[in-house]
Amino acid sequence: MLAHKIIGNAMQQVVCQVEQGQTVYGEPGKFVWKTPNMTLETRLSAPQGNQAGAPPAKSGFLQKAMDVGKRALAGEHLAFQYFTPVGGSGLVTFAGVIPGEVRALELTGGGGWLTERGSFVAAEAGVNFDIAFTGLRTGLRSGQGFVLERFSGAGTLLIAASGNFIELNPSKYGGKIQAHTGCVVAFEDSLTFNVERVGGLNAQTAMTAIFGGEGINLVTLEGEGTVLLQSVTIEALAHAIEPHLAAPGEERKGGLGGILEGRL
Repeated sequence: MLAHKIIGNAMQQVVCQVEQGQTVYGEPGKFVWKTPNMTLETRLSAPQGNQAGAPPAKSGFLQKAMDVGKRALAGEHLAFQYFTPVGGSGLVTFAGVIPGEVRALELTGGGGWLTERGSFVAAEAGVNFDIAFTGLRTGLRSGQGFVLERFSGAGTLLIAASGNFIELNPSKYGGKIQAHTGCVVAFEDSLTFNVERVGGLNAQTAMTAIFGGEGINLVTLEGEGTVLLQSVTIEALAHAIEPHLAAPGEERKGGLGGILEGRL
């Protein structure tokens, strides 16, 4: 397992101590800093269960093209950044890209995890990365796309959420929970995932969809296992920030601020 320390509050980051023979990989844009003895290499290939060097499980142009194609379809970066220490252990730090928490998940080689796009931060090279297709209909109903990221193997997986993590187990709530489509961050692959229409199409559900901002479809998770939700959706965060944005060189106008400051 990867030695690490999660620090910070509103914008958490994770400092990883990587030992000789270990490799950590992550998505571009989430690396923060490292010690000089940590080599940085960018590769198109995903790791497959190999700690030292982390070569792809299948060699050849065709396999690499398939891996890249699946990530492109998922809307993810086409390459990974790999960090390996030279001459002893080294440090490398990662963070999410929005205010929130970072969580470490320990995979033991048994069951795996499914995560929503954008939540992956970094992982040991012993953790395998793949794309899981949920089906076009499920994806369209969820509004989150029809792909999830699948992680298996053994090692430490680091994910990030917007706001705070909420940890639930559907078995404690009658075996089934329903969640906002934008709040699901990750769940164990022992759970079943689907998107359900809430109620019939009538005046009330139409009102909920139009004015409530929730739509009429919710993610349903069933079975025994851990679900990790985020307390703030990225869409809600963007909506809260949008009124405060202005074009370069312009002051934001309108609202109480403009009235109190004599600007309309």
